[in-house]
Amino acid sequence: MPDNKHTIGGEVSYTGIGLHSGEISTIKFKPAGKDEGIVFIRTDLPDKPEIPADIDHVVDISRGTTIGIKKATVGTIEHVLSAIKGLNIDNIRIEIDGPEAPVADGSAICFLNLLKTAGVIEQDSPRIYFEFEEPISFSALDDNVDVVIVPSNELKVTFMIDYKHKYLGTQYTWLPNLESYEKEFAGARTFCFINEILQLKSMGLIKGGSLENALVIAEPEMNNDELKHLQDVFGYHEPVTVSSEGILNSHPLRYHNEFVRHKIVDLLGDIALLGMPIKGHILAARSGHKTNVELVKKLRTIQKKNELQEIYQKKKAKDVVFDVNAIMRIMPHRYPFLLVDKIIEFIPDEKIIGIKNVTINEQFFQGHFPGHPIMPGVLIIEGMAQTGGIMLLNQLDDPSKYVAYFAAIDGVKFRKPVIPGDTLRFEMTAVSLKKSIAKMHGEAFVGSEKVCEGDFLAKIMEK
Repeated sequence: MPDNKHTIGGEVSYTGIGLHSGEISTIKFKPAGKDEGIVFIRTDLPDKPEIPADIDHVVDISRGTTIGIKKATVGTIEHVLSAIKGLNIDNIRIEIDGPEAPVADGSAICFLNLLKTAGVIEQDSPRIYFEFEEPISFSALDDNVDVVIVPSNELKVTFMIDYKHKYLGTQYTWLPNLESYEKEFAGARTFCFINEILQLKSMGLIKGGSLENALVIAEPEMNNDELKHLQDVFGYHEPVTVSSEGILNSHPLRYHNEFVRHKIVDLLGDIALLGMPIKGHILAARSGHKTNVELVKKLRTIQKKNELQEIYQKKKAKDVVFDVNAIMRIMPHRYPFLLVDKIIEFIPDEKIIGIKNVTINEQFFQGHFPGHPIMPGVLIIEGMAQTGGIMLLNQLDDPSKYVAYFAAIDGVKFRKPVIPGDTLRFEMTAVSLKKSIAKMHGEAFVGSEKVCEGDFLAKIMEK
């Protein structure tokens, strides 16, 4: 029996300083409707713009996670989202009167405790999970990051960090379930190296940063002059000290491997941007906000494909995204002018691959080069266009009300004849997609040989 979504039972608020902006802001948590999701509201701006905490609204990941719509943004939201995710809250409204969430003590525990005082209540709406039928992987070679997600009956996370630093080195931890988040992870604080702090301070950044809201890791064997310089930089009256664990101002660690545990805090906050809970075991090595967000973007493309399959593909088949029946639910074309038999790969808004099996029974072979059957080149182009049209129409809530007209086709080249018995593979890649007009590059293959290519300009119009 599926479980239901949750929100909070009342209003709670917290006032604090933003890590990067240095601005004091008040963040207020309020109950939300059963399908609202997580929404931030900038109450200090005209018309109080609302910004859904969604991967499609991420605008910056250089210093934490920032979401925005037009000129309205909210920064450093990952710890807030992590606390929400850690309590399994689905719907919540978050009012904030500044551009950045308060940093609190650099962990998620402050927000988690605050939300617990409001209470978590069940709503009359079933929770839909993102589930994995097979493992998926994500790698970022430039950042030395690897992530694998394998099927699981609940969310689990295994995380490893590997810093070439005396006071940090390699750490490993795992989150077996959300029930262990509050006690074992929520209190883990953000961390950084002293050289990063000094560089950011010199650039006029981290205006709200201090040795009290982050674990700052010292360089080995810092001398008294360097520590005196830090005292001046942070404006402290007392001398800056270094603990045996290499932490400035000798803050004791809350967990023996607090650094890697905070990485799980950040990851949970970032995957909240998917907009639905995950049932899967995430195994991550050295991931940060940048690669977390890239991972969620990949999950979003899978999510969109799955949603479309639920709408159009009545019976799932292996290695088929849309069969011909699903295609006819999307496209207005019918035999003999439907020139795509199935879609075998689909990355929404990026790429689509269609298949056309060419047989001697095709009606065009009766009069096109009789005795020497060759598929008309214009129909190869039409098959490519129809494949691209499926990608375009699937951006719409109800594609049956629209049609994709191709306004221009440029740079067409025919490289090899297509004959009966060939299997055509149409590969269409988005160059630019806007609300009503799109550019795509198309290629057609038989086996590994390219038989045709061209550039397409299409316009979506109501029927």
